[in-house]
Amino acid sequence: MRTILLPMAVLQLCMVDKGAFLEVLRLCVSAALLAMIGAQPAFAANTPCSGHKGGISHCQGSTFICNDGSVSASKKNCSAEMGGASSQPLGLIGGGSAEMAPASESECNCRGGHFCTGPRGGHYCITDSGRKSYLKK
Repeated sequence: MRTILLPMAVLQLCMVDKGAFLEVLRLCVSAALLAMIGAQPAFAANTPCSGHKGGISHCQGSTFICNDGSVSASKKNCSAEMGGASSQPLGLIGGGSAEMAPASESECNCRGGHFCTGPRGGHYCITDSGRKSYLKK
């Protein structure tokens, strides 16, 4: 019953005063636009290795290895997300892969699945471009 009364009230405003009707119409359109703009961030979602990292190359245990050779800071589990993907490129069938392991020497290559420990205990590996990529704790 109330849903019928509102359009009738708007029609009565239209008959009485066109200026008031246009103001109500502007308010309704503004409210609808604000509702659509406010809901938009809910559709946006970051994925592991998104942006300049170029997407996911492969999994190293639960860690995402990106196409640029860095490690993703994602809290998601790569093996669970990718269905137990191996350290081979995505799309190839293979067994599970081991977690990132400490480097035996100074070989801290992210693609190789090895990390080094910094002077304050942080774990990092070296990307394809030679930069450090820190692993999440």
